[in-house]
Amino acid sequence: MNTPYLQLNGIRKSFGRFEALKGIALEVARGELMVFLGPSGCGKTTLLRIVAGLETQDAGTIVQDGRDISRLPAVDRDYGIVFQSYALFPNLTIDSNVAYGLVNRRDRRESIKGRVRELLTLIGLPDSGLKYPSQLSGGQQQRIALARALAPAPGLLLLDEPLSALDALERVRLRGEIRALQQRLGVTTIMVTHDQEEALSMADRIVVMNQGRIEQIGTPREIYELPTTPFTADFVGKVNVLPAIVEQGGVCRVGTMSLVLGRSDLISGTAVKLYLRPEDIALSMNGAKATNTLPATVAKVEFLGAFCMVGVALDTPGVPPLVLNVPRHAVAEAQLRPGTAVSVCLPPAALRILS
Repeated sequence: MNTPYLQLNGIRKSFGRFEALKGIALEVARGELMVFLGPSGCGKTTLLRIVAGLETQDAGTIVQDGRDISRLPAVDRDYGIVFQSYALFPNLTIDSNVAYGLVNRRDRRESIKGRVRELLTLIGLPDSGLKYPSQLSGGQQQRIALARALAPAPGLLLLDEPLSALDALERVRLRGEIRALQQRLGVTTIMVTHDQEEALSMADRIVVMNQGRIEQIGTPREIYELPTTPFTADFVGKVNVLPAIVEQGGVCRVGTMSLVLGRSDLISGTAVKLYLRPEDIALSMNGAKATNTLPATVAKVEFLGAFCMVGVALDTPGVPPLVLNVPRHAVAEAQLRPGTAVSVCLPPAALRILS
């Protein structure tokens, strides 16, 4: 097995009585793009700053490419960093901003010029060298910040919510560019975000964080399709939650209705919660009788462009409504509106029980 490029072990950090990080341990592979994902205050930015040497951990070790950097100052660590606020020097030209780190380490002038030209071409702004940051859009400034971070060819690239200050269309465009550039250069990258769509579209692996701990580490598909905790299921994507009581023979009771589960190892009488993604629920208007088909009534239809979020109330008391993803053409064809009687199918394989 290849040695991880970055290893964190037992990282702890407190601010007064507040414990921001509670024994974080993880490994980042060489060339991997790993995303720290979680809500505000979960510790993801603190962890990134500790890797960068901008914060000092109370306990734990950090090893980068076989070198213990746990107590090294930031200037002695091998990384480039991009902040959400761009942090460009407004009084310097774009050429000078990108060249800043190279000038500081006293590279040859011709070498610096060549590297700056190469990077500006790589990010699609080859003719911007003589401009100033104020003459560029937010997305262009963030591309320059990325070029500046990459100029010294660091072994590690750190991205601290780099897209959060941009508008929606520019975020989508730039996240694709960053991912393509990272893969082309093969630079090991850690990115912090609270945006689940960014994480799912960009990451090789996602670290889901909550209250200073790691909830789950996995590929985007694993995190979304196979969440291991209720927090992960709820935070990454939308999820329906149904309270149920386990009965014999791999069946559970939801209100007055019975559902077949995809497992039979649960103790009868146990109270559980069933987790189900909106896109896993099938909607029927013709009375189809597949396994776990239940009568329901449309409560609301929310138009979201390519699809609609359809809320349905099961015809059983005391059970929360379900939310389904339905293509807008199907909604129009079925003339779905509040009050429409429908049937919903909850596939056994899609029902998950999380501890």
